[in-house]
Amino acid sequence: MNRLPLSFVAFAGFGIFWGVWGAALPALRQTAGVSDAQLGGALLCVGLGALPAMLFTGRAVDRFGTRITGLLLVTLAVAGIIVAAFARDIVAVCVGMLLVGATSGASDVAANALAGGEEARSGRRIITLAHAVFSSFVVVGSLGAGAIFASGGGAPLIFLVSGLVILTSGVVVFARGTRTTTGTHARTGTRAASGTGRTTNTMRSRQTLLLPFIIVGLVGALGFAAENAHQSWGAIYLVDELKASPALAAIAPATFAACAAITRFAVGFSPRIPAVALLIGGAAIAVIGTLVVAAAENVGVALLGLALAAIGTSVLFPTLLSQAVRGIDDDVRGSTTSIIATTAYIGFLLGPVYVGLLSSAVGLRGSMIGVTVLVALFGVLAPLVLRRQLLRESDRPQPSSSTSARCAP
Repeated sequence: MNRLPLSFVAFAGFGIFWGVWGAALPALRQTAGVSDAQLGGALLCVGLGALPAMLFTGRAVDRFGTRITGLLLVTLAVAGIIVAAFARDIVAVCVGMLLVGATSGASDVAANALAGGEEARSGRRIITLAHAVFSSFVVVGSLGAGAIFASGGGAPLIFLVSGLVILTSGVVVFARGTRTTTGTHARTGTRAASGTGRTTNTMRSRQTLLLPFIIVGLVGALGFAAENAHQSWGAIYLVDELKASPALAAIAPATFAACAAITRFAVGFSPRIPAVALLIGGAAIAVIGTLVVAAAENVGVALLGLALAAIGTSVLFPTLLSQAVRGIDDDVRGSTTSIIATTAYIGFLLGPVYVGLLSSAVGLRGSMIGVTVLVALFGVLAPLVLRRQLLRESDRPQPSSSTSARCAP
């Protein structure tokens, strides 16, 4: 590809938001005057806002094209500013979380669909590399937030500055994105066909792929839950358990994201590494890292554990998604990506809630043990799910080009 993949621009803006979000959560919690349990419950509102938006976004991408990703990034920037400006009590926090959930969930689906299409056309691990870009800019957002905190600035200023950056990425994606995916297909997909044939095949594809992709998404939810548990609670863990300052605590999400980015870039440029090895090995490393965090007695050891957890969890969902969407036609890519991402996003949203509820019962250290259970389950189930899906794909009959609108690969 001659130009920088557009999905990299989208994930850069998306990463800035989540980097700032993780670093600013302690300040938002303090400003609103909420407890860990209340914050965990408020984070559940992110899911309530995200899931409906994600379900509709896939169809919107299929219908209107990838440029809609840019518009969604603009709404995400505005949502962050609103939360920082008005979250002064538990009610305002919950309303703000609903807005953040809707805009971030929709942006997530659209950006992943964009990356999936670019991967299919280029033959490169664009999804993994795009997620590496995401992690890199989470670092930028986290460190930028820490710098603003250290200089005396607050959450509103942080979200205003980051919002301008996200807005810029959204404008670029909108300007360069396609207006519609109709008539474009992955290299292994279908050719243009008659309207009736296309409609029939598209409906059949959606019905056939629905259940397998829901199962893939449920497994992905386990990995996502562990990843976002660390990302969202890392800074709070350093503040509450190790008595770190907010500025120092901002290093936690930055460390996690930096290690995730390095790992994803390495994997993205190493296509010969088997997917199963990445899934099982990543889960094992994540378990070890999470246990180190749980046992840490100082900031240095906790950051080491977070680094290991990041290395492990960073390859889980991108690898799973990449394997699951191989060979999917561009005109249904948004919908099928939406199925996986929406289901998996349940874990992304419930992971922080899960930690918050466990923290109320057994403390933050004990909640880390609960996170290891999620990762271990992913390591066991992911290879099995992918194997069953590959077997199902190999058993599916390939219609002849003379009798079907589809074209054999």
